[in-house]
Amino acid sequence: MARADRIRNVDPSFRNWVKPGPMPDLEAMHTVPLEEGETLDAISGHWRIFQLRQGHRFSTDDILTAWYGTSWCPSARRVLDLGSGIGSVALVAAWRLPFSSFVTVEAQEASVALARKSVAYNGVGDRFDVRLGDIRDEDVFAGDEPFDLVLGSPPYFPPETGPISDHPQRAACRFELRGDIVDYCAAAAPRLAPGGVFACVFPVRPEHQRQRVFDAARAAGLCVVRWRPVALRAADGPLLGLFLMQRASDLPEAMRERCWEEPTLEVRDTNLEIHPEYLAVKLAFGFPP
Repeated sequence: MARADRIRNVDPSFRNWVKPGPMPDLEAMHTVPLEEGETLDAISGHWRIFQLRQGHRFSTDDILTAWYGTSWCPSARRVLDLGSGIGSVALVAAWRLPFSSFVTVEAQEASVALARKSVAYNGVGDRFDVRLGDIRDEDVFAGDEPFDLVLGSPPYFPPETGPISDHPQRAACRFELRGDIVDYCAAAAPRLAPGGVFACVFPVRPEHQRQRVFDAARAAGLCVVRWRPVALRAADGPLLGLFLMQRASDLPEAMRERCWEEPTLEVRDTNLEIHPEYLAVKLAFGFPP
């Protein structure tokens, strides 16, 4: 890309398209250091995120969680991100909700340190409270309720179901070492404002994985009001689901056992090209189609 295009943030494939949204903090860009073993990568529009080159890195799952939650709760003023990792879900949500404040809770010190760097770099420190703590610990939430929107990208698998990475950051993001979908629902339910929503992502294959979400919601006094299957590749069929929950007590009794299944969202089509609908999703968080 030509230097002039880099300055204007114009993608050479879409020469009339310019990244929308706020710029990172110009002073912080020069004072927040990029350490050995880290990378600084695009996350939304002009915003960037610090990641470990060999550690946990943000994924399509994170992007979709933030997109789904903010799409169904676009007026949220207070947002909670559970098990927030390096801050990818919360940062995308904050880019889409410019007038919202955020509390994030993460148990790994290395991930919290990276999230705090990204928050500072993008100039949103006044909107973020990045906390080190376990979502199963009541004290980490003291006095913060309620939240209009709660987000979560929980680990997917019990520890005994596969080989666990030697890298602690990666291991805890994939395997249920510090809580599971039950714990995420239990943490979200009492912290929702009246009419608030909890949005999360979770596998839907094998079938019992999807059922775990509905069982966890019910145990926490939540109802899954809608969900959307996600196929990362059309030929593989849906592997993930995006779920939107509300407290049962906030819903009319007739709605508590009803759940709307949306059409499958395909990320890549049968030719492995980005699906047109996912191109629109990318536009929604500031990337060219």
